[in-house]
Amino acid sequence: MPPIGVLLADDQVLVRSGFKVLLDAEDDISVVGEAANGAQAVEQARRTRPDVVLMDIRMPEVDGIQATGRIVGTRGLEHVRVLILTTYDTDAYVFEALQAGASGFLLKDAGPAELLHAIRVVAAGEALLAPRITRRLIAQFTAERAATMVAEDRLAVLTQREREVLALVGQGLSNAEIGAELFLSPATARTHVSHAMVKLGARDRAQLVVIAYQTGLVSSRPSGPPRAPGPH
Repeated sequence: MPPIGVLLADDQVLVRSGFKVLLDAEDDISVVGEAANGAQAVEQARRTRPDVVLMDIRMPEVDGIQATGRIVGTRGLEHVRVLILTTYDTDAYVFEALQAGASGFLLKDAGPAELLHAIRVVAAGEALLAPRITRRLIAQFTAERAATMVAEDRLAVLTQREREVLALVGQGLSNAEIGAELFLSPATARTHVSHAMVKLGARDRAQLVVIAYQTGLVSSRPSGPPRAPGPH
């Protein structure tokens, strides 16, 4: 398998340099380009066609969230996954990044091993959110922007089983955990997740989490501690 191509988008040269040294030391990861702002990130993504864009939020000219939306909306870049990496854990950014099409959200204080894991998970097409970022607050920001949505109309395309699976995805369960909850094999759970993605037009699992909250399948007041979406 070819190495995972990563585009680094951060306005700080030292940050990019540090990431490049870390990533290029891995046999299965290769830095294919760098960008100092969002506009450059979009241009570099079109030119290098990376597997993953490691995207800062606060950048001049065009910020990381705007750049994410432009990249995922560009024909020919459907395979590109954006991993938002920021020092800010303000929950509004989580919602905005996921809405823009990001597949992951990680804080810059994450350790090297956690960052490498995140890149590999996102490159595989899965979703990843920093554990500190709670489902409760994603739900809060989603509700503020989705007051006019008609949930039943949006979910009408799903079977009852697919609705159940979508609700569990929103709670952060992995395919194995969903299977155990619904007495299904992990493979069957994965199939239901894939069908839900196609029917709802979701780019990946991260967007299914947003949809689960938007449509009210997941309560905005969970009874237990919030969970991060599993990488499976």
